[in-house]
Amino acid sequence: MKRKAHVSEEQVRRMILECSSGPNLHVKLELVDTLERLCIDYHYEKEIENVLRRVHEEEDDTDNHYDLHTTALRFYLLRKHGYHASPGVIHGEEILDDAIVFTRNYLQSVVKHLQSPMADEVCSALRTPLFRRPRRVEARHYISVYDKLPTRNETILEFAKLDFGILQSLWWKELQLQDHLSFARDRMVEMHFWMLGVLFEPQYSYGRTMLTKLFIFVSIFDDIYDNYSTLEESKLFTEAIERWDEEAAEELPGYMKFFYKKVLTTMKSIETDLKLQGNKHVDYVKNLLIDATRCYYNEVKWRSEGADQAAATVEEHLKISVPSSCCMHVPVYAFVAMGNDVTADDAINWGMAYPKIITSSCIVGRLVNDIASHEREQGSSSSTVEACIREHGGITKEEAYAKLRELVEESWMDIAGECLRPAAAQAAPPLLEAVVNATRVLDFLYKDDQDAYTHPSSLKDTIHSIYILPV
Repeated sequence: MKRKAHVSEEQVRRMILECSSGPNLHVKLELVDTLERLCIDYHYEKEIENVLRRVHEEEDDTDNHYDLHTTALRFYLLRKHGYHASPGVIHGEEILDDAIVFTRNYLQSVVKHLQSPMADEVCSALRTPLFRRPRRVEARHYISVYDKLPTRNETILEFAKLDFGILQSLWWKELQLQDHLSFARDRMVEMHFWMLGVLFEPQYSYGRTMLTKLFIFVSIFDDIYDNYSTLEESKLFTEAIERWDEEAAEELPGYMKFFYKKVLTTMKSIETDLKLQGNKHVDYVKNLLIDATRCYYNEVKWRSEGADQAAATVEEHLKISVPSSCCMHVPVYAFVAMGNDVTADDAINWGMAYPKIITSSCIVGRLVNDIASHEREQGSSSSTVEACIREHGGITKEEAYAKLRELVEESWMDIAGECLRPAAAQAAPPLLEAVVNATRVLDFLYKDDQDAYTHPSSLKDTIHSIYILPV
């Protein structure tokens, strides 16, 4: 399969080079969009960058009047890759707001009259904008759509299927790590799915395995602090993690001892692996885990002191609940996993300082989580939903959901804005992409106010299609 895939890969590369030097803008844009939606663009990053740079540098010719599709696709791809293209979907650009409302209303009115695959595409667009969809989930979906298009290119389609099959086999092998963390087997697949949403490329195989292990620990931390421990036990566990000493286990309650020792031994193994790989970011692995426990403990203290009920606004609430979401830790751990060639130490420090793009990602994660879990945790004053109800004088929960969804939309606009080149100068594009990918997965897990993180059975069909079902 790999040999056949390599032949197809090079055939597609020649296709891109030929297209790049051609005059037809529509063909160039369609090719780039197809490669990206099929998620095989990572093989052709330089070639695609050259195509888009030429598109961006072309002087506008008022004699050329492109159709709406070409104009919109040009705008979308340039903006997505950090080029300035006006107007846009970031703050201060209202021209698209009316266009979005008009387009959504129109699509909702015509979708019932459409046939597949166009009907499928419209339904997907109405449910989730393309920019916000997890890339491998979208690739699995779009391979089926592209296969039905009369305009499909058979070479591209064949390579997309081969590439997906190769990665699918790799991801399945990575799941064998469950033998080493048998106590968390019931969360293994879901956590790995989350992490491949952040880093799916084959060169990050060890990174995905590492991230999966780490966030199994983080998810158990969440359960310990949220559901099982008293305030005093939370303090003891936090202090034990800060000490990072196996002897500290003796001071912990019985149910914590085994887990604490497992954290230390697994982390030692990860650190050894990273050192053998020459990864210079080893120290951050432990430091980020310590930071996660501190964030959880701070929220426990905050709730015990009644500060959550005293939070007069959602903004005040988010000051503590954003760090305790631990959404920052996902992309920053990904920075570590991406290694020395991509990540500098100052980039990790930048990420841990909650720059705007990571803060916005955390806000998305916090709010969609709170909306989805509000019914289950009705009466809990620690939710941003309850803070929103208090802030607005006792509005209904449905009205609070609507206001929080507006904040989610604003945060997505901030993320899009930070991906533009001028704002992104202090972080390499792959690092920004990791942040966006992490946010995409969060958005997907809590889509339609469903909590697939807590109730992963709703992911069954998606996981089956990603890991098992042949394309």
